[in-house]
Amino acid sequence: MSYVQPQDFVTKMIDAGEAKVFMSTRDTMIRAFMAGAILALAAAFAVTINVQTGQPLAGAILFPVGFCLLYLMGFDLLTGVFTLVPLALIDKRPGVSLGGVLRNWGLVFAGNFAGALIVAVMMAITFTFGFSETPNEVGQKIGHIGEGRTVGYAAHGAAGMLTLFIRGVLCNWMVSTGVVAAMMSTSVSGKVIGMWMPIMLFFYMGFEHSIVNMFLFPSGLMLGGNFSIMDYLIWNEIPTVIGNLVGGLTFVGLTLYATHGRKSEQRPASTTFTAAHRVPAE
Repeated sequence: MSYVQPQDFVTKMIDAGEAKVFMSTRDTMIRAFMAGAILALAAAFAVTINVQTGQPLAGAILFPVGFCLLYLMGFDLLTGVFTLVPLALIDKRPGVSLGGVLRNWGLVFAGNFAGALIVAVMMAITFTFGFSETPNEVGQKIGHIGEGRTVGYAAHGAAGMLTLFIRGVLCNWMVSTGVVAAMMSTSVSGKVIGMWMPIMLFFYMGFEHSIVNMFLFPSGLMLGGNFSIMDYLIWNEIPTVIGNLVGGLTFVGLTLYATHGRKSEQRPASTTFTAAHRVPAE
C-alpha cells in the first residue's frame, strides 16, 4: 500500500528538517528561489481565473497545481521549513542548533522573496505591455488585492492586526498539513491528492500566505495599488510571517511530534483485566 503510517511519516518530517539544516547555502537558495517563483506563477494563474470566470472557487481549485509542482521537485517554501526544521532541534538530532534553524529560515525567506519578486516584475510587464499601457483587468485586480489586504487591515487598527495574524495562523495550519500530507503516500498521485485539499481550502478562504504575498504586493505596487512599501511590510508581510510560523509549528509540527514522534511509555495491562479475559486452554 502507498499509505505511510503516522509514526513513520513523522520520522520523515524530522529527517527532512535535519537535512534542511545541513543543506548548503547554494542549494537552499536555489530551491527557495524556485519555490517562490513557481508559487507566484500559480497565484497569478489563480487571479487570472478569478477575473476571467468570475468564480473564485475555480481559482482556488486550480491554484494548488503550483504547490504540488514545487513540492514534487524538492523546492522549499518558508511555510514548510517553519514546520519541519524545528522538529530536528526538538528531537535533539546531532549537530542541529538554534543557529542552524534560524540560518535555514533566513535563507529560505530571502530565496522565496527573490523568486516571487522576479515573477512579480515579469507579470507586471505582461499586464502593461512593458509598462507602456495601463494595467489590464487582471493587473488592476492585483492592485486592488494589495490595497484591501494592507490599508484594509490598517483601517481596523488592533482588530485588523489580530485578524491578519489569525489568518496567517490558519493559512500555515493548512499549508503545512499539505506538506505533511505529501509524506503520507509513496505514490505521486497520492501525494498530489493529499496536498491539493488543504491548499485549495486556504486559498479559497482568503488566508494570508507570506510567499504568495511576496508576489501579490510588490506586483500590486508596480500596477498602481494605492498603498506603500511600509503598508505592505507592517500591515501584511511581517504579521503574516509570524502567523505562519505559529500556525505551522503549533498546529502541525508540534502536535504530530507530540503524539506520534515521541514514544510515550505504554501503560502495563491490568492483571485483573488480563485474568478476567484470559481464554481458557482447551
